[in-house]
Amino acid sequence: MTTNSKSHSVTDLLDLMKTGKLSAKEYAVDLSEKVKQLEYLNSIKSFNEDFFIESAKVADQKRASGKGGALCGVPFVAKDNINSKLFPTTACTTALMDNVTASDSPVIDLLTNEDAILGAKANMHELAFGITSNNVVTGPVKNPHNQEKIAGGSSGGTAAAVAAGIFPIGLGTDTGGSCRIPAALCGVVGFRPSTNRYSAEGVVPISHTRDTVGTIAKSVSDVCLFDSVMSNSQFKEKKIALNTITLGIPKEVFFDNLEPVVEKVVQSQLKTLESAGVKLTEISMSDIWSHNEAFGFPVALYEVMRDLPKYLARYVSGLKFEELVEGIGSPDVSGVFRSQMGEDAMPKEAYDAAMNIHRPKMLEIYETTFKANNLNAIIFPTTPLTARNIGEDETVELNGVQVPTFPTYIRNTDLGSNIGAPGISLPCNVESDLPIGIEFEGIPGGDNELLSLSKSIEMTLTS
Repeated sequence: MTTNSKSHSVTDLLDLMKTGKLSAKEYAVDLSEKVKQLEYLNSIKSFNEDFFIESAKVADQKRASGKGGALCGVPFVAKDNINSKLFPTTACTTALMDNVTASDSPVIDLLTNEDAILGAKANMHELAFGITSNNVVTGPVKNPHNQEKIAGGSSGGTAAAVAAGIFPIGLGTDTGGSCRIPAALCGVVGFRPSTNRYSAEGVVPISHTRDTVGTIAKSVSDVCLFDSVMSNSQFKEKKIALNTITLGIPKEVFFDNLEPVVEKVVQSQLKTLESAGVKLTEISMSDIWSHNEAFGFPVALYEVMRDLPKYLARYVSGLKFEELVEGIGSPDVSGVFRSQMGEDAMPKEAYDAAMNIHRPKMLEIYETTFKANNLNAIIFPTTPLTARNIGEDETVELNGVQVPTFPTYIRNTDLGSNIGAPGISLPCNVESDLPIGIEFEGIPGGDNELLSLSKSIEMTLTS
């Protein structure tokens, strides 16, 4: 894997800076070298070395004076669809290359108010509408574990940068799996909070119903640090005894047609958890899937055609929506938008049915299943397969059959996105050629419990 020995978690980094063993400036200089050395991964879209190092010097001064915030000196990378006044917010599409907003998004404001340092913006799948981060406009993000493989998406640049140690932590966005999928494929932690736990203001949107900012990090503790700031909750994870945890193993869909190595590794992790005292119980949510199918794409396709023009009207003076669509370079993304501008546009009737019939029914089934089985979370492979080669945008091979790339990779993450549930992907601590992720998904609004549970489980899986 592409990384080096000076890669720190946020928790370790704060300890080193508090004890004077490392300054923010020293660390910023080190990371600046990594940005240059690992440029070939194409994970970083925008970077200003002088500003980065100067900001780190200011952080050191604040810490020395006792005025530093909770994240003083911690650098982070943000996906390039999250507004920042320092860097352009391009969503890695041609028409937005000069889009510098007058203000930071609220999530970035909250972090920098605690003296975290926005160090760079990350490459991504164009307009966040895909899971490969193979972007015709800005080039593909390469997986640090194997540069011929995808990093996942759409937050592929953030995941690759964290996995390679270019930055210790980063922000992504997640509409159908876009933090959890690249985290799984790159071997790091990816967290999607409950929808609306964080502000979505100042983010280039797809769907206000499904979008959320999320975090990609090296550990659950690091996720918790950023979560407590971005959620304004001051949440600190608590230790949960493993023998008090009940996890549901879904009978349908989640464990179907897995790549053999994924199945082997995930089953090994399940045995580890069971041996440690975690109760595993088989559950069924068979009735939920027809509602999920009638919800996901209708909502995303209907809302993007309304939410994205609203973003342009507010933040991008003089740019028409049609001009943005005309400049889309990636064929997969262009095809989606062009289809929605013609006769194939998602009808309002399908959208209304999704919101008023299918989503309430999904929530009812999901919450009833949790209550009936006394579940703390459900557990499943984050993706059915490991990272495939860059360029396999339409289909990938799975168990000897060519299957569609996008729906295959989002198969397990999509449901949680649609009901607004929190989910966290942890890297499996088992030897394999490419990283494999295992996801824990909670009840909507149950972020604090899910993060605490994940912290306890992480310690077991990595011990």
